[in-house]
Amino acid sequence: MENIAWMAWTLPTAIFFGLLAATLATMTWLAVRYPEAERVGILKIPTTRGDRLFISLITAAVIHLLWIGFVGAGSIATLPIGEGVEISSLWLASVISLVTAVVIFRNV
Repeated sequence: MENIAWMAWTLPTAIFFGLLAATLATMTWLAVRYPEAERVGILKIPTTRGDRLFISLITAAVIHLLWIGFVGAGSIATLPIGEGVEISSLWLASVISLVTAVVIFRNV
């Protein structure tokens, strides 16, 4: 069980799901307010906002799994808050995933 302790409900997990809910709410509002026609990007297939969101979420999952496999989820810093809050290296994977999502939404 110690090997999967990092899978617990943590602040990064809560932030991820909060941002995911906000993204879905925003995309629903955009779909109602600004209906979209399919767009052909670098994949040379027609995609919608939902398709690009799905591609970016799958890509984020792959990036995080590769990060955990090659780098690990260990602490990279400790903030001096209370007893000290540790920052996981997964935050770097999250930043990479966000940048990748922006690239996907702009080019796919």
